[in-house]
Amino acid sequence: MNRKEIVGELLKRKAVAVIRIQQPEKLKKVIEALYEGGISVAEITLTVPNAIQLISKMSKELSSDIIIGVGSVLNKVQAEEAVKAGAKYVVSPILSKEIIDTAHKLDVPALPGCFSPTEIQTAYELGADIIKVFPADVVGMNFFKAVLAPMPHLKLMPTGGVSVENAGEWIKAGACAVGLGTALLDKKAIQEENYSKLAENASIIMKNISNAINSQK
Repeated sequence: MNRKEIVGELLKRKAVAVIRIQQPEKLKKVIEALYEGGISVAEITLTVPNAIQLISKMSKELSSDIIIGVGSVLNKVQAEEAVKAGAKYVVSPILSKEIIDTAHKLDVPALPGCFSPTEIQTAYELGADIIKVFPADVVGMNFFKAVLAPMPHLKLMPTGGVSVENAGEWIKAGACAVGLGTALLDKKAIQEENYSKLAENASIIMKNISNAINSQK
């Protein structure tokens, strides 16, 4: 897939699992459980031990329907390494022109982290494909409605503050997709290798998102 096609898939699939686990040996089973529950977009953050090697491994071993990306990217070198390893999109907690430019040069989407309306619009002007509003729990859903009213051209994705229960409410507030980390990736379940719990969480999230989309038709 090229950059445009990947963006299309992210917008269609709606939910991005933000994975920060510290047990890399469990990563494959975690992603497979989420996929079983309906979440097929996985962001492996660079805070995961040996993240680049894991991106390469997961890209080869998992279903080709699962879109693996990289998160917590802070510079262009990290972006290049991750994409060359197999990452299909680049997510950052910050706004960086060089990261956006690097991702686009490698024909993958850039999802920079922004917070203020000015920063969000700047990211759009720099070519950001989807803008990650982070930390979204600080600004809340009303912020999305307020920002999108004068700037409906923006594609905003909240990360932080999205839960299993409220994922659909973020979509109703105008989010084009949602990023979920700790709310989705139950630490106790992972510790106990209770992967069915992760699949259940993913299923509930996707049902809530589907209901939200249908209610807007």
